[in-house]
Amino acid sequence: MNDELQTSQPSSRTWLEKIGQVLAGEPRDRHELIEILRDAAERRLLDLNALGMIEGILQVPELRVRDIMIPRSHMIVIEQNMPLDQILPTVITTIHSRFPVIGENKDEVVGILLAKDLLAYTCNNTSKPFNIREVLRPAIFVPESKRLDVLLQEFRRNRNHMAIVVDEYGGVTGLVTIEDVLEQIVGEIEDEYDTDDDQLIKKYNENTYAVKALTPIGDFNEYFNAHLEDKEADTIGGLIIREFGHLPKRTEFVEINGYRFKVLRADSRRLHLLQVIPLKGETRKAKN
Repeated sequence: MNDELQTSQPSSRTWLEKIGQVLAGEPRDRHELIEILRDAAERRLLDLNALGMIEGILQVPELRVRDIMIPRSHMIVIEQNMPLDQILPTVITTIHSRFPVIGENKDEVVGILLAKDLLAYTCNNTSKPFNIREVLRPAIFVPESKRLDVLLQEFRRNRNHMAIVVDEYGGVTGLVTIEDVLEQIVGEIEDEYDTDDDQLIKKYNENTYAVKALTPIGDFNEYFNAHLEDKEADTIGGLIIREFGHLPKRTEFVEINGYRFKVLRADSRRLHLLQVIPLKGETRKAKN
């Protein structure tokens, strides 16, 4: 009886208790701490998902907003003088929930437009005139040097989901969302583009596909009847990184051999998910 009780106790411990056991040796620095935790994961004292989150948490204080922000050149914005019939196509095609609204240029951000606030103006029986100034939310501005852990606290405290990033002179250099910060901790956050664990390619609509970055180039070529080169890369993610010459950030895109690849999910370490759009003349080649 006692033997049975003793053997059942370790499995009933929480992973926090197991971490306490692992850290009994008092690591001398952060690098040594991570090595101890990885060793614990190899010995199954720590869950791999928990290990990933702990590593992300340890990394967050070292990162700045500039490390994860969407750069100014890739910001999708709405001009404050645009009529509703010009705004809606942008909202529909990008499938974002929030948009910076600008004046004469991207340095003049006058507010944030929430896609859901446009619903009242899209009903067939509404006669309400559209005035973008009536639905604008205030924009939050943060310096590009702000630490991510501090930004996350501010997001939570003020219930904000997006901030405009500015440099030391007040010029807009990009934007950052709470999702960008959280993905540094928990990894990829699923959305409507994400595929099942065993599904590498998912058809989203008639001309848009979600493709995991780990998809072998051969599988991509077979699915789309494409002819992408695979001499210097094994996966689509590797091909995209090689084409950029750096690890691209979310919303960056590139066109290769008749296909447009847009980064949907990425963190500071790797690519996760890509949007693929066959360009004109290539759509018919993709399998259904």
